[in-house]
Amino acid sequence: MRVLVVEDTEDVAEAILAHFQRHGHVCDHAASREDAAHFLGLAEPYDLAILDLNLPDGSGLELLKGLRAAKNPVPVLVLTARMHVEDKIDALDFGADDYLVKPFDLRELEARARAVSRRRHGAAEAVVEAGNLRCNFAARSVTVAGREVELTRREFILLEAFMGNVGRVLEKDDLYSRLYGLTGEAGLNAVEVYIARLRRKLDGADLEIKTLRGLGYQAVLREGAGP
Repeated sequence: MRVLVVEDTEDVAEAILAHFQRHGHVCDHAASREDAAHFLGLAEPYDLAILDLNLPDGSGLELLKGLRAAKNPVPVLVLTARMHVEDKIDALDFGADDYLVKPFDLRELEARARAVSRRRHGAAEAVVEAGNLRCNFAARSVTVAGREVELTRREFILLEAFMGNVGRVLEKDDLYSRLYGLTGEAGLNAVEVYIARLRRKLDGADLEIKTLRGLGYQAVLREGAGP
């Protein structure tokens, strides 16, 4: 996933970023409401925003309200030290997808983050199938017609993007930001390299990754493949 972490407490932010990056996610960090609004206004969409409510320059709830008023569909998982039920209700009513109270376990945070992202992309289960291609996002395992496929972290990130957007054209810039974030130093050609590797490893799969010159890439089911 491509995740924006909006958290002003330095040690909490560092712990979240380290955990998510260690598990293959690409993360950006905003320490204020203003920075978060800047990141969320960029062209490349996020798969998830992890949002602290108490920010130095305003309430995270106001940021959330603004996102939903602008029809921004980014999934939002709210973090807060507030314990009252009313606070949870307010966050959900304003458009949050889930809510976690501090202190929390990083493993639970990641599990909830994946669940929120899957629900927003129409896949409520951890396992997603495209014909004979089966991907377990929680276990990070992939099979093609029952054959185990070993993917690197960045190959898995690409496959996750395609599995969640079958039929949709994904621009090279979008895929690059998923792989490297906004501060990556690799060139755009790195996307082509990883897609070529992914295609080789998925040989025989019912999911085909097409190159659309000047547009990007599109994952489609081969003719005659199952759902």
